[in-house]
Amino acid sequence: MMISKKNLLTGVFAAALATGVFSLSAHAEGDKELTVYKSEFCGCCTQWSDALKEAGFSVTVHNTEDLERVKRQAAIPENMQSCHTAMVDGYVFEGHVPLEAVTRMLEERPDIKGLSVPGMPMGSLGMGTPDQDTSYAVYALPKVMGGEPTLYQKVGN
Repeated sequence: MMISKKNLLTGVFAAALATGVFSLSAHAEGDKELTVYKSEFCGCCTQWSDALKEAGFSVTVHNTEDLERVKRQAAIPENMQSCHTAMVDGYVFEGHVPLEAVTRMLEERPDIKGLSVPGMPMGSLGMGTPDQDTSYAVYALPKVMGGEPTLYQKVGN
């Protein structure tokens, strides 16, 4: 029986998420190991990943055209979805979450699933240069299925 690359990647992702491998590996090595799932054709996702690399994260990128499956397995609510999903230290980051929010959350370690910047707001990390009109919200994703996301941080006006 042949296993497709997509099914293998999905299985590895699901197993790692379920067993907490993301969390264990980051603590064991003291490194900020970030795994990003994105379309290979998405330039803004690449820019976001590169910014995290420049900030000292060790970034592994998995290009996939089945992002819907990744988001479903990570239990990202539809209204909180964006163009890429990242994992680090047991947390999920959906979309163009600003570096400051990522580092703050990893320092504070709140009891949440992760953070999301829904859609693709202009001026967010990877989406062009922020200006005086840049304004978007960063939401905390609850661990509980069906729980409501809450405002974590406001960026801009």
